[in-house]
Amino acid sequence: MDWPNHAPFAAAITFDMDADSLIHAADPEGWKRPYAISMGQYGPTVGVPRILETYRRLGLRQTFFIPGWCVKTYPQAVEAILAGGHEIGCHGWIHENPAARTLAEQAEDLDRALDAMAAFSGYRPRGYRAPVYLLTNDTPGLIADRGFAYDSSMMADDQPYALDLGGRTLIEIPTHWGIDDWPPFAHYAEIGYMMPVRGPSEGLAPFFEEFEAAKADGGLWHAVWHPFLTGRRARWQVVERWLETALTSGAWFATLGEIAAHAERLRQAGNLRTIAFPAYTERQT
Repeated sequence: MDWPNHAPFAAAITFDMDADSLIHAADPEGWKRPYAISMGQYGPTVGVPRILETYRRLGLRQTFFIPGWCVKTYPQAVEAILAGGHEIGCHGWIHENPAARTLAEQAEDLDRALDAMAAFSGYRPRGYRAPVYLLTNDTPGLIADRGFAYDSSMMADDQPYALDLGGRTLIEIPTHWGIDDWPPFAHYAEIGYMMPVRGPSEGLAPFFEEFEAAKADGGLWHAVWHPFLTGRRARWQVVERWLETALTSGAWFATLGEIAAHAERLRQAGNLRTIAFPAYTERQT
């Protein structure tokens, strides 16, 4: 894939700042669980400042996906992210499962999230990532209706591609579970996710291998991390050391918004894969 300024490949670190929204979405009684809440609170209060300081020192601007409830609840973290020149994308309202919501409820969740951001700073997100990637056949149309330029919830390619929504187009910046830090680092009984926690170097090694693979084929490396997981002290120290080398690789480190804009230019030139969405419109038997 061609990249700006003849860069050999592209790279992006995205952070989903879920905070403790996960607990409240998973359990109506979640507000009574201080241990679980405190784990989530670590993200915006400790992890994000640590991450932003590294980005400031290294001159990086990257993307954070934030639920609207977290925008309202942790305004200082949001303010610091925007002050650093970073992009913020929409991550639902309170990390609700879109697949368990009606069309009207999905629309309401999106509008609440957008209103929270607009009330805070006038900021209008251009990107969306569904909580736990669980978008529905309706979600791309809903976000296109609201002026979003891209989604980052699906897994049909290693490179950016376009979704043909039947007359409208949305850029997709794909992800997959192998570039998400939940499998190596999350241990969260309250939401039914109990994985064996890996040591910092062991848990992060697959991400760095993915980076080398993207470098080899001229593609996109894209990490999906969380401030309360990879933003933990020892893990982030491993990332910092790796970043100092990765930034000398020639990669175009960019926000997902910048990558999506580049992909849209390629699409308009006829140089981007486009697939019809949804894949199916009726039950398959």
